[in-house]
Amino acid sequence: MSTSTTALLGATAQPLAAGGAGEHRTLIITLFSVFVAITLAITVWAGRQTKDATDFYAGGRSFTGFQNGLAISGDYMSAASFLGIAGAISLFGYDGFLYSIGFLVAWLVALLLVAEPLRNSGRFTMADVLAHRLRQRPVRTAAGTSTIVVSIFYLLAQMVGAGALVALLLGATGEGSRRWIIVLVGLVMVLYVTIGGMKGTTWVQIVKAVLLIAGTLLITVLVLTKFNWNLSTLLGRAAEESGKGKAFLEPGLQYGKDGTSKLNFISLGLALVLGTAGLPHILIRFYTVPTARAARTSVNWAIGIIGAFYLMTIALGFGAAALVGPKAITASNESGNTAAPLLAQEVGGGAGSTGGAILLAVISAVAFATILAVVAGLTLASSASFAHDLWANVIRRGRTSEKEEILTAKVAAIVIGAISIVLGIFAHRLNAAALVALAFAVAASANLPTILYSLFWKRFTTRGALWSIYGGLISSVTLVILSPVVSGNPKALFPGLDFDWFPLANPGLVSIPLGFLLGWAGSLLSKEAPDQQQKYAELEVRSLTGYGAH
Repeated sequence: MSTSTTALLGATAQPLAAGGAGEHRTLIITLFSVFVAITLAITVWAGRQTKDATDFYAGGRSFTGFQNGLAISGDYMSAASFLGIAGAISLFGYDGFLYSIGFLVAWLVALLLVAEPLRNSGRFTMADVLAHRLRQRPVRTAAGTSTIVVSIFYLLAQMVGAGALVALLLGATGEGSRRWIIVLVGLVMVLYVTIGGMKGTTWVQIVKAVLLIAGTLLITVLVLTKFNWNLSTLLGRAAEESGKGKAFLEPGLQYGKDGTSKLNFISLGLALVLGTAGLPHILIRFYTVPTARAARTSVNWAIGIIGAFYLMTIALGFGAAALVGPKAITASNESGNTAAPLLAQEVGGGAGSTGGAILLAVISAVAFATILAVVAGLTLASSASFAHDLWANVIRRGRTSEKEEILTAKVAAIVIGAISIVLGIFAHRLNAAALVALAFAVAASANLPTILYSLFWKRFTTRGALWSIYGGLISSVTLVILSPVVSGNPKALFPGLDFDWFPLANPGLVSIPLGFLLGWAGSLLSKEAPDQQQKYAELEVRSLTGYGAH
């Protein structure tokens, strides 16, 4: 282990605790606060431009394909991407990089199957598409429920990342400190949504995407410079410092070679590849552009930007393993969520140096902006679904004003934020990327089958939609509760309990096929009126041509 790594081990819990600590911590907190203040100012400015429901939910459909591509990238490259994946690679090498591959490949499903027809067919939410050809109240209730559950799972990952990040900056070591940090993040998150709506959220995501790519590129350049731009040398040093040798660069370190481990890997892969096209906060982004062509353009830009980012996670993860070391990383955060900020500190000059403090502050601020932008998008998606689908169209049966609907969305954002804060307090032991993979599994199990069947299968019925959504949702959440993620090991959500009867850490292998199967069976067993096929024909024309789209 290098001298700098050994020194860092003692400084990790309070990274700037010795010699000049006060000066450096003040610098860090100042830079950090400036970044947050700028994003809040953008939110307030955008909030003043929000006049009606279209502005609040869809940003007035005023964004170009390129702008929306940046915003989608900002929405997608979450704490799991920046903090979780870097941590997973630094601890598990090759197996950790599988998250990057899965998240990137998933965009092909979104591009080829969902982006354009969804933009043409809906107005504000996923349920708008379903309600066009199916019975409105039951499918809106099901879709709204699913959207909220998926969003809360995803929000957990952001809360965990925020807790680890700000605790590192402030030198907070106790669980009580992390709890207050999570509460603070939740409050700022609610402010973003209630003040800025979709316009504010989109501009914050655009700014954050630019900052994240720039910050990641800077760290990548600095890491590669230390190894004379020789990737083989970097990987070799990472393998050496990991203590695992060649096994660090080969499959099997996290997902072993026994039967259960192989199934775990397949389950994770299914969830990652199929989950993106069912994520509610990604789906609503397609409604912020004026045309289906712009929606397709935005996804093309997003693929390019996200692809470049995930390639650079090689330098982030393996660089952290080589220069910081797994022991130092896990001493700071047992799941590896602080690997990227610690790497920034190391390549900036090391713990205690001014350069290290500045780079740590900048990268941490970018990571925090990442978290705030994503949680704002998630909270907006779930609160919009509650207000537009459940409140306006189910509870109030369409007898509501736009003003009342927007007010309901803001109240829902507060409630959903509070739920996420409470759950986030208990989830701090978990890796952010692993938590997001669970959200992907729930989205792929409950949302994706229903969306695809509704868009492409004329015999799909309301019963099929309800069976698919509720069946996929209940099965995936139940299997998560009964998995090692929740109990049965020291890193579980509730480590003191033991009811991990389902052996896989991700439920996708079981719940995703079950969601598709239930949608098919429910439709075949349904006895709905024959006008369903006429409604499907109308939806097909709209999804392909955009005729009649809002």
